[in-house]
Amino acid sequence: MNHALRRAMADANMTETQLAELCGVDAKTVARWITEPNRIPHARHRWAACEALREEEQNLWPTAIRSAVTTGPNRELVQVYPYRSAAPASLWRSLITKARRELVFAGYTNYFLWLEQANLSGALRRKADTGCRIRFLIGDPDSPVTAAREEEEGVPLTLSTRIAVTLAELAKLQDVPQIEGRLETGHVGLSVFRFDDEMIVTPHLARKVGHDSPMMHLRRCQADGVFDRFAAHVEELWSRGRDIREAADNAQA
Repeated sequence: MNHALRRAMADANMTETQLAELCGVDAKTVARWITEPNRIPHARHRWAACEALREEEQNLWPTAIRSAVTTGPNRELVQVYPYRSAAPASLWRSLITKARRELVFAGYTNYFLWLEQANLSGALRRKADTGCRIRFLIGDPDSPVTAAREEEEGVPLTLSTRIAVTLAELAKLQDVPQIEGRLETGHVGLSVFRFDDEMIVTPHLARKVGHDSPMMHLRRCQADGVFDRFAAHVEELWSRGRDIREAADNAQA
């Protein structure tokens, strides 16, 4: 019997059916999680259950954590997904919610965030109110780099259109000084999203849009490791970027 899971469900006043719905499985599967302690759910189902029950994964499935412990540089790698769309949407919300110091959204368009995360603007305002620094590094919609990537992707919803959505959403948040935005094109082939000491990295493949690209979930464990290398990459691009407010003023002038 997985007593930790059973106790967490009781504390949350949650039935097997309710937890199953939140995790995207059937109630019989949840029942087996409880009665068969050696059964380890898929990672996305574990994370969904932990979020629903407000519990740490190591408390509910400690063997899953132990089996995932590695040594060397790859210990910073938490999970790999063949497609960004294969990751649960709850992962992004959980990472945003847990962050306390900084959020960095260095996706070339960041369009999908506004589409998939309900009331993202409200969540960002609340984060800013607690002192969290929030930065958006966005592709320049008028750059030849953007035009070339649009031709490469060949999809009706162009990069510049998706960028325009993010710029419009950020314009609504320009009264919040903790939320900053800059335009840069050096990350057209690589998106990096930072949530304090956790990170999502998506390398973009030829002719593929973001949701079709592989995705890595990283957690910082060492100085100058994989996490720090990607973080330094973003900081370099940020130092080169143009403030979106200045860019908008220059366009109107």
